[in-house]
Amino acid sequence: MTGRERLLGALRGDPVDALPNIPITMMKAADCIGVPYLAYATNAAAHARGQAAISRAFAIDHVSGISDPAVEASDIGAEVVYRPDAPPAIDDARVLLEDKGRLAALRAPGPRQGPRMRKRIDVVAALAKELGAEKAVEGWVEGPMAEACDLRGVSRIMLDFYDDPGFVEALMDFVMEVEIAFAAAQVEAGAVLIGVGDAAASLIGPDLYREFVWEREKRLVREVHRMGVPVRLHICGNIVPLLDMLRDVGADLVDLDSMVPVAKAREALGPGVLLAGNINPVADLRNATPRQVEDRLAGCLRDAGNTRYAVAAGCEVPRDTPDENLRAMARFAATHRVR
Repeated sequence: MTGRERLLGALRGDPVDALPNIPITMMKAADCIGVPYLAYATNAAAHARGQAAISRAFAIDHVSGISDPAVEASDIGAEVVYRPDAPPAIDDARVLLEDKGRLAALRAPGPRQGPRMRKRIDVVAALAKELGAEKAVEGWVEGPMAEACDLRGVSRIMLDFYDDPGFVEALMDFVMEVEIAFAAAQVEAGAVLIGVGDAAASLIGPDLYREFVWEREKRLVREVHRMGVPVRLHICGNIVPLLDMLRDVGADLVDLDSMVPVAKAREALGPGVLLAGNINPVADLRNATPRQVEDRLAGCLRDAGNTRYAVAAGCEVPRDTPDENLRAMARFAATHRVR
């Protein structure tokens, strides 16, 4: 099977020849082709070349448009700090919506109107053209909580939940317009899977998640499903308090960070969800031996019930992870199947 066939088959619950191997690679991909991360994050050709190189070198079953969480916010008008060899980042001291009154004047940009969203669409198109028959091409958007934090600031929005919940509702509704259109543009460009990154959702408790985020996350997944592609939900951090609600979100694939027990996630999310992770990217991947990497993955597969499991770390593969450890991930994936 090709990587594309393997991952899409596993997402459907079809029998596949091996476990999908789908680690998130960004800085490691840039290093793989010897370019500074700024070039990878801002230049579509460099990004596509890095994904092609790392996926082929380490038998990774997908290629991805993900580079950093500041993409949409940048095109909406947020201040972004660009560093020569590190990911672009929101300047939290100068967020776009420090003055909440600016929200009323914001207009959702078309996905190709801004350079950073256009770059991601171009990456997806280039990867689909070069590798679409071989690898599953993954697009990426920010989730409602993460993007709201990028525009308003994490500390400010935490206060807004209590001081001005109406503003939070309006902000997240605005975000949804941006992200649904952005996902659709990437699907049109050739993405066969959309990743949703909503890391900040792990910072709020289940009550706030239920009130402000849950229905929007469900809607985002439904809209992407209407586009004809599955959804990968990636929430960094401890999502154990959210697991029961995440089952109803309806994502086809859920990434598990290292503090989320695989067995607990399987119990809560049920047998129909493809689980990925949860090995610690530093302790269990970067700092481990190849044998230790495979042993940890064996434990994850067992805890997933030996069914519907994909090989990945709990979050991004660190850039200085030894190559032999990525080969260990690929070897484990290739030599194991689920029931």
